Amino acid sequence: MPEQVITIGNKDFEVACQPGEEQFLLAAAAMLDAEARTLLEQIGRVPAERMLLMSGLMLADKTAAVEDKLKEAEAQIDSMREEISRLHARPAQKVEVPVVPQDLTDALSELAARAEAVAEDMESRASA
Repeated sequence: MPEQVITIGNKDFEVACQPGEEQFLLAAAAMLDAEARTLLEQIGRVPAERMLLMSGLMLADKTAAVEDKLKEAEAQIDSMREEISRLHARPAQKVEVPVVPQDLTDALSELAARAEAVAEDMESRASA
């Protein structure tokens, strides 16, 4: 079992961990150390046991707050999933598109043809 030296609140501790879990141990120790340093900055010198206890409690408090936020986010996700399911189950709505009357379409086509004829006439005069 690999042994790792970690520093928490300016104190070194030798800790064993499973092979391959060294990075997890170091990450957890860094979190605990951050809380211990905050505690030491606020209070000053504290016995190691008390420092570790209070740092652990501070981390537990943060963890509880994160768990509450996670539960809230999961509830919102569930609500959104239900809304999506409800919307998918709803019958498709028909969308009515206005139809352009045929006589208007014919008039616009005739106007476009005249405009093209005028353009062709102007081009032929310009090149002559």
